[in-house]
Amino acid sequence: MLNKQQWITLVPWAFVGIWSTGFIGAKYAVPYMEPFSVLLVRSLLTIVVFAGLLAWRKPQWCSLPQAGHQMVVGFLVHACYLGGVFAAIDWSLPAGITSLVMGLQPILTALLAVIWLQERLLKTQWLGLVLGLIGVVMVVSQGYSQGSYLAGGDAWIAAVIALVAISLGTLYQKRFGVGVDLMVGAFYQYVAMAIVMAILAYAFDSGVVEWNWTLIGALAWMVLGLSVTAILLLLIMIREGEASKVASYFYLVPPLTAIEAWLLFDESLSMFAMVGVVVAAVGVFCAARKA
Repeated sequence: MLNKQQWITLVPWAFVGIWSTGFIGAKYAVPYMEPFSVLLVRSLLTIVVFAGLLAWRKPQWCSLPQAGHQMVVGFLVHACYLGGVFAAIDWSLPAGITSLVMGLQPILTALLAVIWLQERLLKTQWLGLVLGLIGVVMVVSQGYSQGSYLAGGDAWIAAVIALVAISLGTLYQKRFGVGVDLMVGAFYQYVAMAIVMAILAYAFDSGVVEWNWTLIGALAWMVLGLSVTAILLLLIMIREGEASKVASYFYLVPPLTAIEAWLLFDESLSMFAMVGVVVAAVGVFCAARKA
Protein backbone atom coordinates (compact mmCIF):
# COMPACT_ATOMS: atom_id res chain seq x y z
CA MET A 1 0.00 0.00 0.00
CA LEU A 2 1.48 3.34 -1.06
CA ASN A 3 1.74 6.09 1.54
CA LYS A 4 0.89 9.74 0.90
CA GLN A 5 4.43 10.73 -0.08
CA GLN A 6 4.69 7.87 -2.56
CA TRP A 7 1.39 8.89 -4.16
CA ILE A 8 2.65 12.50 -4.43
CA THR A 9 5.79 11.18 -6.16
CA LEU A 10 3.61 9.59 -8.84
CA VAL A 11 1.55 12.76 -9.43
CA PRO A 12 3.97 14.48 -11.89
CA TRP A 13 4.18 11.42 -14.12
CA ALA A 14 0.41 11.04 -14.22
CA PHE A 15 0.12 14.76 -14.98
CA VAL A 16 2.63 14.63 -17.85
CA GLY A 17 0.91 11.62 -19.40
CA ILE A 18 -2.49 13.30 -19.38
CA TRP A 19 -1.33 16.85 -20.20
CA SER A 20 0.58 15.64 -23.25
CA THR A 21 -2.72 14.68 -24.87
CA GLY A 22 -3.82 18.32 -24.97
CA PHE A 23 -2.40 18.92 -28.44
CA ILE A 24 -3.99 15.65 -29.59
CA GLY A 25 -7.39 16.73 -28.27
CA ALA A 26 -7.02 20.07 -30.04
CA LYS A 27 -6.15 18.32 -33.30
CA TYR A 28 -9.31 16.20 -33.05
CA ALA A 29 -11.64 19.08 -32.06
CA VAL A 30 -10.53 22.18 -33.99
CA PRO A 31 -11.53 20.88 -37.46
CA TYR A 32 -15.16 20.78 -36.31
CA MET A 33 -15.36 23.78 -33.92
CA GLU A 34 -13.35 26.99 -33.84
CA PRO A 35 -10.69 27.27 -31.11
CA PHE A 36 -12.24 29.82 -28.77
CA SER A 37 -15.63 28.11 -29.04
CA VAL A 38 -14.01 24.78 -28.14
CA LEU A 39 -12.44 26.34 -25.06
CA LEU A 40 -15.69 28.10 -24.10
CA VAL A 41 -17.66 24.84 -24.22
CA ARG A 42 -14.81 23.07 -22.42
CA SER A 43 -14.75 25.64 -19.60
CA LEU A 44 -18.54 25.67 -19.18
CA LEU A 45 -18.71 21.88 -19.00
CA THR A 46 -15.81 21.85 -16.54
CA ILE A 47 -17.61 24.37 -14.32
CA VAL A 48 -20.61 22.04 -14.24
CA VAL A 49 -18.40 19.08 -13.26
CA PHE A 50 -16.64 21.01 -10.51
CA ALA A 51 -19.95 22.41 -9.22
CA GLY A 52 -21.21 18.84 -8.85
CA LEU A 53 -18.02 17.73 -7.09
CA LEU A 54 -18.15 20.73 -4.75
CA ALA A 55 -21.80 20.08 -3.91
CA TRP A 56 -20.83 16.51 -3.02
CA ARG A 57 -17.65 17.35 -1.02
CA LYS A 58 -18.93 20.55 0.62
CA PRO A 59 -15.47 22.09 1.25
CA GLN A 60 -14.87 25.46 2.85
CA TRP A 61 -15.08 28.22 0.26
CA CYS A 62 -12.25 30.70 0.09
CA SER A 63 -12.45 34.40 0.87
CA LEU A 64 -13.24 37.01 -1.77
CA PRO A 65 -9.58 38.10 -2.14
CA GLN A 66 -8.51 34.45 -2.50
CA ALA A 67 -11.20 33.92 -5.13
CA GLY A 68 -9.81 36.92 -6.98
CA HIS A 69 -6.33 35.41 -6.94
CA GLN A 70 -7.69 32.13 -8.31
CA MET A 71 -9.43 33.98 -11.13
CA VAL A 72 -6.11 35.63 -12.01
CA VAL A 73 -4.57 32.15 -12.16
CA GLY A 74 -7.47 31.03 -14.37
CA PHE A 75 -6.90 33.99 -16.67
CA LEU A 76 -3.20 33.14 -17.02
CA VAL A 77 -3.01 29.33 -16.88
CA HIS A 78 -6.27 28.55 -18.67
CA ALA A 79 -7.51 31.48 -20.74
CA CYS A 80 -4.22 32.94 -21.98
CA TYR A 81 -2.24 29.69 -22.17
CA LEU A 82 -4.88 27.47 -23.75
CA GLY A 83 -6.31 30.29 -25.84
CA GLY A 84 -2.84 31.12 -27.15
CA VAL A 85 -1.99 27.50 -27.97
CA PHE A 86 -5.30 26.79 -29.73
CA ALA A 87 -5.15 30.08 -31.64
CA ALA A 88 -1.55 29.51 -32.72
CA ILE A 89 -2.37 26.04 -34.07
CA ASP A 90 -5.55 27.27 -35.75
CA TRP A 91 -3.60 30.15 -37.33
CA SER A 92 -1.21 27.71 -39.11
CA LEU A 93 1.61 27.37 -36.58
CA PRO A 94 2.36 23.60 -36.56
CA ALA A 95 1.76 21.76 -33.30
CA GLY A 96 5.43 20.77 -33.19
CA ILE A 97 6.61 24.37 -33.41
CA THR A 98 4.01 25.43 -30.84
CA SER A 99 5.35 22.69 -28.56
CA LEU A 100 8.86 24.04 -29.06
CA VAL A 101 7.80 27.53 -27.95
CA MET A 102 6.03 26.03 -24.92
CA GLY A 103 9.21 24.03 -24.27
CA LEU A 104 10.87 27.27 -23.18
CA GLN A 105 8.55 27.42 -20.16
CA PRO A 106 10.73 25.61 -17.60
CA ILE A 107 13.68 27.92 -18.28
CA LEU A 108 11.48 31.03 -18.13
CA THR A 109 9.70 29.82 -14.98
CA ALA A 110 13.00 29.01 -13.28
CA LEU A 111 14.41 32.47 -14.05
CA LEU A 112 11.23 34.17 -12.82
CA ALA A 113 11.18 31.98 -9.69
CA VAL A 114 14.74 33.04 -8.83
CA ILE A 115 13.79 36.69 -9.27
CA TRP A 116 10.27 36.71 -7.77
CA LEU A 117 10.19 33.83 -5.25
CA GLN A 118 13.92 33.85 -4.39
CA GLU A 119 14.20 30.14 -5.18
CA ARG A 120 17.75 28.80 -5.31
CA LEU A 121 18.64 26.21 -7.92
CA LEU A 122 21.50 23.73 -7.69
CA LYS A 123 23.97 23.34 -10.55
CA THR A 124 22.44 19.94 -11.35
CA GLN A 125 19.01 21.57 -11.62
CA TRP A 126 20.28 24.21 -14.04
CA LEU A 127 21.96 21.41 -16.01
CA GLY A 128 18.66 19.54 -16.06
CA LEU A 129 16.77 22.56 -17.37
CA VAL A 130 19.30 23.02 -20.19
CA LEU A 131 19.28 19.30 -21.07
CA GLY A 132 15.49 19.29 -21.10
CA LEU A 133 15.42 22.23 -23.49
CA ILE A 134 17.93 20.50 -25.79
CA GLY A 135 15.79 17.36 -25.76
CA VAL A 136 12.66 19.29 -26.65
CA VAL A 137 14.45 21.03 -29.54
CA MET A 138 15.65 17.65 -30.83
CA VAL A 139 12.15 16.16 -30.72
CA VAL A 140 10.27 18.98 -32.42
CA SER A 141 13.00 20.21 -34.79
CA GLN A 142 11.56 17.93 -37.47
CA GLY A 143 8.46 20.11 -37.32
CA TYR A 144 10.25 22.91 -39.13
CA SER A 145 9.74 20.97 -42.33
CA GLN A 146 5.97 21.02 -41.80
CA GLY A 147 5.35 24.54 -43.12
CA SER A 148 5.85 26.79 -40.12
CA TYR A 149 6.70 29.60 -42.54
CA LEU A 150 2.98 29.76 -43.41
CA ALA A 151 2.18 31.09 -39.96
CA GLY A 152 1.81 34.84 -39.67
CA GLY A 153 2.88 37.13 -36.87
CA ASP A 154 -0.45 36.70 -35.08
CA ALA A 155 0.21 32.98 -34.60
CA TRP A 156 3.66 33.61 -33.17
CA ILE A 157 2.32 36.32 -30.86
CA ALA A 158 -0.38 33.94 -29.62
CA ALA A 159 2.26 31.28 -28.85
CA VAL A 160 4.47 33.74 -26.95
CA ILE A 161 1.48 34.98 -24.94
CA ALA A 162 0.71 31.36 -24.00
CA LEU A 163 4.34 30.78 -22.95
CA VAL A 164 4.54 33.86 -20.72
CA ALA A 165 1.08 33.24 -19.26
CA ILE A 166 1.70 29.64 -18.14
CA SER A 167 5.02 30.68 -16.56
CA LEU A 168 3.53 33.62 -14.68
CA GLY A 169 0.43 31.62 -13.73
CA THR A 170 2.51 28.83 -12.16
CA LEU A 171 4.41 31.34 -10.03
CA TYR A 172 1.28 33.32 -9.15
CA GLN A 173 -0.44 30.15 -7.89
CA LYS A 174 2.63 29.25 -5.82
CA ARG A 175 2.71 32.77 -4.34
CA PHE A 176 -0.99 33.48 -3.76
CA GLY A 177 -2.79 30.13 -3.93
CA VAL A 178 -1.68 28.75 -0.56
CA GLY A 179 -4.50 27.47 1.65
CA VAL A 180 -7.20 27.36 -1.02
CA ASP A 181 -9.03 24.07 -1.53
CA LEU A 182 -7.88 22.68 -4.90
CA MET A 183 -11.39 22.12 -6.29
CA VAL A 184 -12.63 25.49 -5.08
CA GLY A 185 -9.62 27.15 -6.69
CA ALA A 186 -10.12 25.28 -9.94
CA PHE A 187 -13.81 26.26 -10.00
CA TYR A 188 -12.95 29.96 -9.84
CA GLN A 189 -10.17 29.50 -12.39
CA TYR A 190 -12.59 28.07 -14.94
CA VAL A 191 -15.14 30.80 -14.25
CA ALA A 192 -12.45 33.30 -15.29
CA MET A 193 -11.61 31.21 -18.35
CA ALA A 194 -15.27 30.99 -19.39
CA ILE A 195 -15.66 34.77 -19.23
CA VAL A 196 -12.57 35.38 -21.38
CA MET A 197 -13.45 32.64 -23.89
CA ALA A 198 -17.01 33.95 -24.24
CA ILE A 199 -15.61 37.37 -25.21
CA LEU A 200 -13.06 35.90 -27.65
CA ALA A 201 -15.53 33.47 -29.22
CA TYR A 202 -18.01 36.30 -29.78
CA ALA A 203 -15.30 38.52 -31.28
CA PHE A 204 -13.45 36.03 -33.50
CA ASP A 205 -15.44 32.80 -34.06
CA SER A 206 -18.28 32.39 -36.54
CA GLY A 207 -20.27 30.00 -34.36
CA VAL A 208 -20.33 27.25 -36.98
CA VAL A 209 -20.05 23.78 -35.39
CA GLU A 210 -20.02 20.38 -37.08
CA TRP A 211 -21.25 18.05 -34.33
CA ASN A 212 -20.01 14.46 -34.58
CA TRP A 213 -18.73 11.73 -32.27
CA THR A 214 -15.11 12.75 -32.81
CA LEU A 215 -15.81 16.26 -31.51
CA ILE A 216 -17.93 14.97 -28.63
CA GLY A 217 -15.23 12.49 -27.62
CA ALA A 218 -12.54 15.16 -27.81
CA LEU A 219 -14.59 17.53 -25.66
CA ALA A 220 -15.32 14.80 -23.10
CA TRP A 221 -11.64 13.98 -22.78
CA MET A 222 -10.59 17.64 -22.59
CA VAL A 223 -13.09 18.22 -19.77
CA LEU A 224 -12.66 15.07 -17.67
CA GLY A 225 -9.07 14.20 -18.50
CA LEU A 226 -7.41 17.59 -18.94
CA SER A 227 -9.53 20.27 -17.27
CA VAL A 228 -10.44 18.22 -14.20
CA THR A 229 -7.85 15.50 -13.61
CA ALA A 230 -4.71 17.11 -15.06
CA ILE A 231 -5.37 20.56 -13.57
CA LEU A 232 -5.95 19.10 -10.09
CA LEU A 233 -2.69 17.16 -10.45
CA LEU A 234 -0.89 20.35 -11.53
CA LEU A 235 -2.23 22.25 -8.52
CA ILE A 236 -1.04 19.45 -6.22
CA MET A 237 2.41 19.65 -7.84
CA ILE A 238 2.57 23.43 -7.36
CA ARG A 239 1.48 23.09 -3.73
CA GLU A 240 4.03 20.36 -2.93
CA GLY A 241 7.12 21.49 -4.87
CA GLU A 242 9.27 24.37 -6.04
CA ALA A 243 7.94 26.22 -9.09
CA SER A 244 11.08 25.50 -11.14
CA LYS A 245 10.91 21.78 -10.30
CA VAL A 246 7.25 21.64 -11.30
CA ALA A 247 7.96 23.44 -14.56
CA SER A 248 10.73 20.99 -15.48
CA TYR A 249 8.17 18.23 -16.04
CA PHE A 250 6.73 20.23 -18.92
CA TYR A 251 9.85 19.24 -20.87
CA LEU A 252 8.39 15.75 -21.21
CA VAL A 253 5.15 16.99 -22.79
CA PRO A 254 6.41 17.67 -26.38
CA PRO A 255 8.26 14.33 -26.62
CA LEU A 256 5.21 12.43 -25.38
CA THR A 257 2.96 14.40 -27.72
CA ALA A 258 5.25 13.53 -30.62
CA ILE A 259 5.03 9.83 -29.72
CA GLU A 260 1.23 10.03 -29.43
CA ALA A 261 0.98 11.81 -32.80
CA TRP A 262 3.17 9.11 -34.30
CA LEU A 263 0.89 6.37 -32.93
CA LEU A 264 -2.45 8.08 -33.64
CA PHE A 265 -1.79 10.10 -36.82
CA ASP A 266 1.20 8.24 -38.28
CA GLU A 267 3.36 11.37 -38.03
CA SER A 268 7.06 10.72 -38.54
CA LEU A 269 9.31 10.23 -35.52
CA SER A 270 13.00 9.95 -36.40
CA MET A 271 15.76 8.27 -34.41
CA PHE A 272 17.12 11.78 -33.73
CA ALA A 273 13.79 12.65 -32.11
CA MET A 274 13.82 9.44 -30.07
CA VAL A 275 17.25 10.38 -28.70
CA GLY A 276 15.75 13.77 -27.84
CA VAL A 277 13.08 12.02 -25.74
CA VAL A 278 15.84 10.35 -23.70
CA VAL A 279 17.77 13.64 -23.33
CA ALA A 280 14.61 15.43 -22.11
CA ALA A 281 13.92 12.65 -19.60
CA VAL A 282 17.48 12.90 -18.23
CA GLY A 283 17.03 16.66 -17.97
CA VAL A 284 13.85 16.28 -15.94
CA PHE A 285 15.60 13.78 -13.65
CA CYS A 286 18.38 16.27 -12.98
CA ALA A 287 16.05 19.25 -12.56
CA ALA A 288 13.83 17.38 -10.10
CA ARG A 289 16.72 16.41 -7.82
CA LYS A 290 16.96 18.19 -4.49
CA ALA A 291 20.60 17.37 -3.92
